Amino acid sequence: MSRLTCLRSMPLLCLAVFLASGCASDPSRGYSMDRPFDSEYRSIAVPIIENDTYFREVGFNLTDALVKEIQSRTPYKVTGEGGADTVLKGRITDVNLRQLSKSRNSGLAEEMMYTVTINWEWTDLATGKPIAARQNFSASAVFMPSRPSSEPIELGRFEVVQQLASDMVDAMRSDW
Repeated sequence: MSRLTCLRSMPLLCLAVFLASGCASDPSRGYSMDRPFDSEYRSIAVPIIENDTYFREVGFNLTDALVKEIQSRTPYKVTGEGGADTVLKGRITDVNLRQLSKSRNSGLAEEMMYTVTINWEWTDLATGKPIAARQNFSASAVFMPSRPSSEPIELGRFEVVQQLASDMVDAMRSDW
């Protein structure tokens, strides 16, 4: 092997050694390729999220988004409460639509912010103790209801529910 070839491959070799050294099998000793969720639990029940607001479909949409997010991003199996190790319950306390900008010509809203606030708790059913809980946990999404976009309010609701479900699953991670 020529000296030039050896010098060219040196940065790649250093990068490979650096990346391999950062992937420890024990998360307490550095970076890990393991999933960051508690392996003590295997299943989770997600009853329909309760809703204290007049925006009734938000609770159903959030429950559906949570189930899909848990199934796709965690090692937990979503089941009914009878066969689950844990349960994730929540109550929507506020849904807010706020105008961010309006058209100078028509006075109609150009940008709206859809915000949902929830109190939730993830509980170990064997002990009854909370694993994780958050109060006044919220997410927001912006949509444009006026022309030329003419986005429906359902788009704003969909976006905020997806963001909230993703944020809730992020908060379920162990060892933060």
